[in-house]
Amino acid sequence: MSAVWKHFKVSDEDSKVAICNICSAKVSRGGSTAKTFSTTGLIHHLKSRHAIEFEEYRQTTLVKTKPTSTPTPSVATVFEKIKKFANDSAKARDITEKVMEFIALDDQPFSVVEDIGFRRLIHHIEPRYTLPSRRYFAETSLPEMYDRVAKHVHELMTTDISALSFTTDIWSSDVSPTSMLSLTAQWINAEFKLQNILLHAQEFVGSHTAAAISDALANMFETWNIDKSKVHVIVRDNARNMIKAMDDSGLKSIPCMAHTLQLAVNEGVLSQRSISEITATGRKIVGHFKHSPLAYSRLQDLQKQFGMPTKRLQQDVATRWNSTYYLLQGLLEQKRVLAAYMTDHDLPATLSAHQWMLVENMVSLLAPFEQLTKEISSAQASVAEVIPLIAALKRLLGKEAETDHGVKTAKKTLLGAVNKRFQDIESNPLYGIATTLDPRFKDHYFDDEKKAGCTRNGANRAYGS
Repeated sequence: MSAVWKHFKVSDEDSKVAICNICSAKVSRGGSTAKTFSTTGLIHHLKSRHAIEFEEYRQTTLVKTKPTSTPTPSVATVFEKIKKFANDSAKARDITEKVMEFIALDDQPFSVVEDIGFRRLIHHIEPRYTLPSRRYFAETSLPEMYDRVAKHVHELMTTDISALSFTTDIWSSDVSPTSMLSLTAQWINAEFKLQNILLHAQEFVGSHTAAAISDALANMFETWNIDKSKVHVIVRDNARNMIKAMDDSGLKSIPCMAHTLQLAVNEGVLSQRSISEITATGRKIVGHFKHSPLAYSRLQDLQKQFGMPTKRLQQDVATRWNSTYYLLQGLLEQKRVLAAYMTDHDLPATLSAHQWMLVENMVSLLAPFEQLTKEISSAQASVAEVIPLIAALKRLLGKEAETDHGVKTAKKTLLGAVNKRFQDIESNPLYGIATTLDPRFKDHYFDDEKKAGCTRNGANRAYGS
């Protein structure tokens, strides 16, 4: 509130008028509404009629608006604030390391350091820092970071680890046809916490023979000074070359549960003619919208009309059974939208009423497999979960359900495939010991906690993937 109101008050009869406390004169507030009122007329009244009070008001205003005095910075201080960091200064090295971490952790291309938006951001945060070139990050920063991380991992490997479990796989990048062989290590540390490290990943050229895989793994263990006596078990896929490589190397191994579920679903369900025909038709429908922006735009409009979120249909990948599940699930969710689309536009293929019923029942049948695949693929999953999860899956497949209509044969075949693929898990000590020593399952296998006592070394050997 303006200090001038010390000498005025608003009229009770007319809010457009202020009453002078000194001479009782009525002074207009200069407007017709509260938004247009001002104190200009009040100040002019004080200045022309009450000099002493006006001077008091002026001094009060000067005190409020007088800027706070600040010391003038020296020339040296100003120069220091705009002076560029030396490339070898501690501050510059620290920022460069953080930029390298950003590139590595977020899978960014080295070219990001040349992007104008990123360079503006860095300059805004710290104008004194000079961002190095992409070549510097690729040829200097990345090797330096690798050396630091490798040194830390080597130090971890020299600690008192009684046993290590590993996961290995041959895979191809999404953006290049290069084959890679990776090795991930897991163990229990002194604080009884599960640790895991992507220990090694290298290009795997040439024929993927068992001998080549065995030699590559041997070189990896030698690189990280890991004696084979510490290797508890290696989790691998079900390929014959991978199984033989483990046997030839004298290493204990077990199949990946997610990959085994993939084989069981393919063998028990997706290979059946009626289901394969449905998935083939589904791929054509999804492909129609995937390759035509106009068709997808029309689909989006219909989704909005039905009050549904705009969503793309998902195409499946042959090596991932759950991607086929997502394809069928997506078609089922968009069934009404697709029906509306077909009233005005053509599709390359359609599903019959009987096939739609099969899709619905297949989604219900495969839902537990999808849930198990997600659980066993998490970073914290272990071999200790295999026996309980497969036992629950078998019980579920052995029960009759309302959604069995049209898929009873598939369900029976699927149960047979699961029994076949996981027939040895309960007799295999690697699974049995892991499940028995896992404290999460002790209530299922022991009468009391005293019988469930387990040593750290025992649990260390129990953990797998």
